[in-house]
Amino acid sequence: MNRDFGFRIASNLIAEANDRLLPALEDDAAALAASFERRGVLRRFQGGLDEITERIAAFSMAVPSWGLGTGGTRFGRFPGPGERENVFQKLVDAATVHQLAGGAPAVSLHLPWDRTGDPLELKEYAAALGLAFDAMNSNTFQDQPGQKLSYKFGSLAHTDPAVREQAIEHNLEVMSFGQAIGSRALTIWIGDGADYPGQVHLRRSLDRVIESMARVYAKLPRGWRLLTEHKPYEPAFYYTVVQDWGTSLRICQELGPHAFALVDLGHHLPGTNVEAVVARLIGAGRLGGFHLNDSKYGDDDLTAGSIKPYQLFLVFNELVDAATDPQVDKQTYAPAFMIDQSHNTKDPIEALIGTVEEARRAYAKALLVDREALDSFQDANDVVAAEMELKSAYETDVRPLLGLARWKRGAAIDPVGVFRRSGYRREKGRERKGGASLSSRPT
Repeated sequence: MNRDFGFRIASNLIAEANDRLLPALEDDAAALAASFERRGVLRRFQGGLDEITERIAAFSMAVPSWGLGTGGTRFGRFPGPGERENVFQKLVDAATVHQLAGGAPAVSLHLPWDRTGDPLELKEYAAALGLAFDAMNSNTFQDQPGQKLSYKFGSLAHTDPAVREQAIEHNLEVMSFGQAIGSRALTIWIGDGADYPGQVHLRRSLDRVIESMARVYAKLPRGWRLLTEHKPYEPAFYYTVVQDWGTSLRICQELGPHAFALVDLGHHLPGTNVEAVVARLIGAGRLGGFHLNDSKYGDDDLTAGSIKPYQLFLVFNELVDAATDPQVDKQTYAPAFMIDQSHNTKDPIEALIGTVEEARRAYAKALLVDREALDSFQDANDVVAAEMELKSAYETDVRPLLGLARWKRGAAIDPVGVFRRSGYRREKGRERKGGASLSSRPT
């Protein structure tokens, strides 16, 4: 197998940059440790600051194959230089994200976009880059070239049994591909629904989805999870069959113990208490994982933490709380994390690095919450003290911890800075035909 990955960022470039930045980082970390000592934070961690840093360094997420290029909008797409042309080039870019930021050692593939003739070759290629594969994603929300039947009026919820059968077979094919590359989960998101009242039968459409998913679930490989993803609107604008967490939960309960609900942070109507949704799914033992992104209006797929960083922290507060709560079943509580973004104006690699950073930032701050104190404030109905405990953790500058976490894993203290100085985009622009010409990008 040809393992010519093309241009990659030299490890000595990262090491040299880290050597310059490490003294200042250590000074900042020492100041933060002194602050933690005064606040009593370190008493809750036997290993002190090192233990906190190690927990942050161990927190990881998957990169989506489709997020490694410019996503565009309904009105246009503006690709940059050196964008990936095939799944192998996607893996090289994904490895670069992990090399610089740490915390992203896996890739989530999407079929048929990432289909190859030899999945074992793909697995070996990824392993040579230090990558593994996360959940597989099926696609029955759009028609593909040569497809026999159309999904215009639905897939797993379609009134025609032949269309449903086609969608079921596609999901089975995706699982088979995933088995070959070492994946252990299948994510199903469907755009089935209606644009106008009366178009579909509201109850029967969900019944058909559950019946179809049950066919897929019955073929789930040993050790796999099926993740069902909800979304309130788009592409169906009047009614979406799997429109909220309650519908996802019902599907999971109908299917069996290996079905879990996936929470996309952008798949919520404005004003939704997302952290409460997370808490409900934890309580039901059905929280399967997250798609990390952010939104202002709807499913905007922006970089995580760019719009609502406090909400992201509150979500992670629920996750850390559940991880330390003995009443939460740890056999079922094992949420997976994947980035799901559309990069229209940011460089995709820089945007993915940003979300790795923001997710770890939210996680780090959630670790700082004094759970015992918070519980006591809640039990005493002390509203102000409870909020102040959360705000104290949220307002802590944890950048030194994030920098140390990256440095300890051999990643870059300043990942975006190293990426820009490396000339990666310029070199990939020379290697690859896809994307825009270099002259189209401002200097």
